[in-house]
Amino acid sequence: MKVELLSPAGNFEKLTAAIRFGADAVYLAGKAFGMRSAADNFTVEEIYQAVDYVHARGKKLYLTVNTLPHEDEYPALRQFLSELSGANIDAMIVADLGTLATVRELLPNMEIHVSTQTSIVSSAAANAYAAMGVKRLVLARELTLAEIKAIRKKLDPKVELEVFIHGSMCISYSGRCLLANAMGGRDGNRGTCTQPCRWNYKIIEEKRPDTPLGIEQNELGTFIMSSKDLCMIEHIPELMNSGAVSFKIEGRMKSAYYTAVVTNAYRMAIDAYLRDPENYRYRPEWKNELESVSHREYGTGFFFSEPMDEPQVVSTCGYLREKAYFSTATEYHEEEMEVLRSCGISQVNENGRLYRFIQRNKVSLGDAAELITPGKIGTPFLVNELYAPDGTQLPATPHPSMIYWCRVPFEVKEGDILRAGVARGLEVRPPDC
Repeated sequence: MKVELLSPAGNFEKLTAAIRFGADAVYLAGKAFGMRSAADNFTVEEIYQAVDYVHARGKKLYLTVNTLPHEDEYPALRQFLSELSGANIDAMIVADLGTLATVRELLPNMEIHVSTQTSIVSSAAANAYAAMGVKRLVLARELTLAEIKAIRKKLDPKVELEVFIHGSMCISYSGRCLLANAMGGRDGNRGTCTQPCRWNYKIIEEKRPDTPLGIEQNELGTFIMSSKDLCMIEHIPELMNSGAVSFKIEGRMKSAYYTAVVTNAYRMAIDAYLRDPENYRYRPEWKNELESVSHREYGTGFFFSEPMDEPQVVSTCGYLREKAYFSTATEYHEEEMEVLRSCGISQVNENGRLYRFIQRNKVSLGDAAELITPGKIGTPFLVNELYAPDGTQLPATPHPSMIYWCRVPFEVKEGDILRAGVARGLEVRPPDC
């Protein structure tokens, strides 16, 4: 069975994390015409570089051009598409018929994927897009598994289906909401949604402005519009038998840590199923990994129930915060290691080996940490030794993006991630100097 794990790439760091931790393909946007305008996104030059990076590793890259351009934006759209004529992008994700026609005109050989923004909920709509030469349909996130299977049966086998399996959900049909526009002048269909559906609201009576009343949903709170985050890690067999060939993770606005951990968890689960479908067993450790990233309450979206039956709104507002992302392992040159040796610091001893990291958040001596490496859940250890590049022993790494050395009791590879852990049964070992 050939399936694709598709991960978000809000910038180059997130792209490399996605590829390293098991994505078969990534999706990203340029500086305009993408539905996540607040992400870092990519310049035209960076898109060319990203394609080269991804293709060198046997993976694919899809470019999102899925806003709804207004009349005066078409000259800029045409210029943008023309500049990408030599980029060798694998496909473009579009949501607008005018954009689709413009891509067809300027890039006639480009593979087209139709975005979830088009809200495809029937085989009639699916076949209409397929008749336009569209290769892949990103189905509406409001469909049940039964509906997805029904659409699959009525489509040409050459037309592919893609579904979201993890990440934020929209309280409206994807993007078809004017709330952000009405309240802040931000158009959700132009990539600038501020998610006012997640805000807390109160009723104010005209003559009593100082006594606002909560809008009660139930005894737990007033969260009438905030959707749960989608999480299908416990339902890989159902996804595999849905007829979809691409499983998409939402999150271009999230951290590189989020991209790495979520991609890694689904990679492990999908691979376990593909190795032996009949004896596949779900592992709770995969869900534990997903609990370590920033998210709202998890749910299964509408795969098993329709929106009118189960609206999938949260019971508590706000994010469940992720474990601290300490640092990323980086390559080093032998002369850097020589500096440490000249200070009497051994690279390898009975407590492990020194590895070079770049800081993302402060880590201190005695902290419980976990190493995240592709294909494995977090492996715990205690931070016992930290050194500056000049060999000075450090009590902590307080400075953003600082380079430091840490002794780890097992193998670390470039791109591996250190995060905060739990010190269960771990002992701090004294340094060797």
